[in-house]
Amino acid sequence: MPAYHSVFLDEPNQQVIGNFALLPLRTRTRGPAQQLPPLSGDVTELTIEASHESYDPIDEIVALFRANTFFRNFEIKGPADRVLIYGILYVSEVLSKIKPNAGRRDAEKAVMNTALDTNFAIPGDPTFPLNQAFETPRDRNEAEILRQYMSQMRQEVAIRLLNRIYADENVPSKYWLSFTKRKFMGKAL
Repeated sequence: MPAYHSVFLDEPNQQVIGNFALLPLRTRTRGPAQQLPPLSGDVTELTIEASHESYDPIDEIVALFRANTFFRNFEIKGPADRVLIYGILYVSEVLSKIKPNAGRRDAEKAVMNTALDTNFAIPGDPTFPLNQAFETPRDRNEAEILRQYMSQMRQEVAIRLLNRIYADENVPSKYWLSFTKRKFMGKAL
C-alpha cells in the first residue's frame, strides 16, 4: 500500500522556491502565504473536506500524519508532497515536546516556543534532514521567503495540532501521543 500524497499536486500556478511549494494557507499568522477564507459556521477543522475552498496543506498534514508515519519510503510526486513531508516531520517534532501528563498551558508554551523559533534549518542548510529530496533556494531573498513561509506553517501546525490533542480536556490525547516515537521516513527535524 502506497503512502498518501498531497491533494495539492495539481494545484495550478503554484509559487515554488527550490522545489518546495508555497501553497495558500488559512491562517491569521503573518507571512508570505496567500490567505484562504476562514471556515464558515457549519465547517470546523475536524470536519473540513479536501474539496472545501478553505482546505489547506495544514489540514492535510494533520489529517495524514498518523497514516503516513507508518511508511519508511515516500515517492515524491511534486512540490506539494514536499510541503506534506516537511509538515509531517514538524508534527513529529511538536509531539515530542508534549509530555504525557502536561496540561494544555504547559504544552502550548513548549510547542509555541518551538514554532516561534526562527533558528531552524531550511533546504540547503547542512542540518536539514532531507537535503537529498529538496533543492536549495537560488538566492538569499528566496531563502528568506522560504524561511518565513515555513515559520508561518510551523505556527499554524502548532495551533491546529494543539486543538486536536487537547480537544476534550486539559489532558493530552493518548491516541496522538502514541505517535511520539514514530519517525516518518526514519527522519526527525
